[in-house]
Amino acid sequence: MAKERESNQKPASANARRRPGPEPPQFEMRISTKFAPQKPNNGKPLTCTADTSLRPEQLLELYRYLKLTRLVEERLVNLYRQTKIVGGVFRSLGQEATAVGTAYALQPTDFVTPLIRDLGAVLVKGIRPREIFAQYMAKAWGPSGGRDLNIHFGDMSKGFIGPISHLGDMIPVMTGVLLGARMQQKPIVAIAYIGDGGMSTGAFHEGLNFAAVQKLPLIVVAEYNHYAYSTPTSLQTAVRDLAEKAASYNIPASIVDGNDVVACYEVTKRAADYGRQGGGAVLIEAKTYRRRGHAEHDDQRYVPDGEIEWWEKHNDPIDRYEAYLTERGLADKAKMDELTADVLREIEEDCAWAESSPMPEADQAAYGVFDNNIVPPAFRPEVLKH
Repeated sequence: MAKERESNQKPASANARRRPGPEPPQFEMRISTKFAPQKPNNGKPLTCTADTSLRPEQLLELYRYLKLTRLVEERLVNLYRQTKIVGGVFRSLGQEATAVGTAYALQPTDFVTPLIRDLGAVLVKGIRPREIFAQYMAKAWGPSGGRDLNIHFGDMSKGFIGPISHLGDMIPVMTGVLLGARMQQKPIVAIAYIGDGGMSTGAFHEGLNFAAVQKLPLIVVAEYNHYAYSTPTSLQTAVRDLAEKAASYNIPASIVDGNDVVACYEVTKRAADYGRQGGGAVLIEAKTYRRRGHAEHDDQRYVPDGEIEWWEKHNDPIDRYEAYLTERGLADKAKMDELTADVLREIEEDCAWAESSPMPEADQAAYGVFDNNIVPPAFRPEVLKH
């Protein structure tokens, strides 16, 4: 087990401004490595941490979400190759456990704002595969009515705020959500996902600094997947661990094995409890690996030979979890095949629904951009029609 590394943070001043209410929980200002990644030992395959509070039925539900995420993405790739997808396909192959495990630790009233590779979190929050398929195919019945693509949409009723392409910008947005919730006395916490490359943007620092100062219950899940598009992480940030950046904001941080879905759940549950009790923001660094390129058009020629194959063979999150369920006697192959078959039936039905749905009418693009109760639809000026 990796040794916990003390940070050089000093205790807060006794004269610091205090907010009314109960004292927040105490949390040592250090990087917790309790759930840090482990390496294969004596040829024995990796599984998942046994240190969990999850019940057996919850552990099986986690498996279903992992399989749902991977199989939805596999179907999206097939649709892409059939030219039925508009735009690109961005896969989370090899890092599904991070999004699924962290989102599963939240309550239904909590919020997430994912990145394009966090489909698992979106599915955990209750978005159906049919919505994902219709969105990727720009169908009229999709969540955005064909106005945008992939997971660039949201559903406030499910606690899902859609991402935008400007990496890091959703962190200050989520701080605004949490500040508004505090003013309304709503005890919610929220996760904002960010990649190793996105952590080098200005918006990331501005947002996390504000959350730290205001002691907002924001959990920033930083996915160390080794590449910022094609740039190795070591060439775009000087720190060894992304969690080290938490010291700049005097907030606690944890390093977790991002391919261990149980560990991802446990570390996030701990952070959510801390935030809900008034402790403030937390940074979680998930060590994982992106086995596909930035998108399906990326051939990954920048990746060293054998690297992807090693991760596929030794550290696949679903393989690890299947071994874990088997070792603990929670599911045998027949049970896992049954769960997988149920997932495939759902995907078949939802994909057929999405494919049969119509394309949007052109004039619908003028609606829903602004609040049409206040601003009329912006149709094309007559002078431009000739």
